[in-house]
Amino acid sequence: MPKMKTHSGASKRFKKTGTGKYKRKKAGKGHILTKKTSRKKRKLGKATTVDKTQEKDVEQMLPYK
Repeated sequence: MPKMKTHSGASKRFKKTGTGKYKRKKAGKGHILTKKTSRKKRKLGKATTVDKTQEKDVEQMLPYK
């Protein structure tokens, strides 16, 4: 059986933590920042984990991570 390919877009966006969860950036920090408050922009800068319902999808895209 051939090796599975890693989804290159997913490998740039997700990192596996020590406990086996996946770290991701929050959406909404790319553009239209003038109308967003400083507090909102600051909170969007922090990393968070992938939701439990999406972990299986990320796991399939990153078979060797």
